[in-house]
Amino acid sequence: MQKVVIMKDIHKHYASRQLETHALQGISLEIEQGEFVAITGPSGCGKSTLLSIMGLMDSANKGNYTLADINTSNLKVDQRTQIRNKHIGYVFQSFNLIDSLTVYENVALPLEHRGTPSSEIKQRVLDVLKHVDMLDRQRYKPNQLSGGQQQRIAIARALVGEPELILVDEPTGNLDSKNGDQVMTLLQQLNRQGATIVMVTHDSRYARCATRQIQLLDGKIITEQAVIQEESEVA
Repeated sequence: MQKVVIMKDIHKHYASRQLETHALQGISLEIEQGEFVAITGPSGCGKSTLLSIMGLMDSANKGNYTLADINTSNLKVDQRTQIRNKHIGYVFQSFNLIDSLTVYENVALPLEHRGTPSSEIKQRVLDVLKHVDMLDRQRYKPNQLSGGQQQRIAIARALVGEPELILVDEPTGNLDSKNGDQVMTLLQQLNRQGATIVMVTHDSRYARCATRQIQLLDGKIITEQAVIQEESEVA
């Protein structure tokens, strides 16, 4: 199976005049195509920092990161942006939708940044909106949607570029339990259809929806285990 993510001895620290914080201390991990990995741990353990580096939103101070056979070390900012746009779909806790744009326009943005022909954009946007059961909301603005619906649109935007890797940061953090369950069920379905997903979550129940759990503490991996999947969806 192809390895989508290979991280070796990743370190990240933040320095101020008074204090140096070691967010990640020697993280090494591999994620294969088709896995659904949940990253868990207490606040401040390095979960979001790890996801940011994996998503090329931030860079490590030390270590090597290979994404889809691309060595990401020493890349310039514009190169990182291009690789992120092509290979990564990112789903944020706060949705990060643009309020002035319609649902359709929000989902189309990654393809527009690539210079994809408009006819292809239309087909792919409509396909992913149908996939997340939001096709009938394509002309709505984000503020006309519920939190669960906005998160579905954010997932559609992450999917539209057909990325090798989907990164999901606390996808249920701003949702009630009903909408949270629906979003997790959708992520499970996408994974069963072949999507490679890495999710940061503080919720142990949702972490069990993944196929593997990685637990962090003080910037280090302390446990890593496969998850035995139940027959049913989130319950």
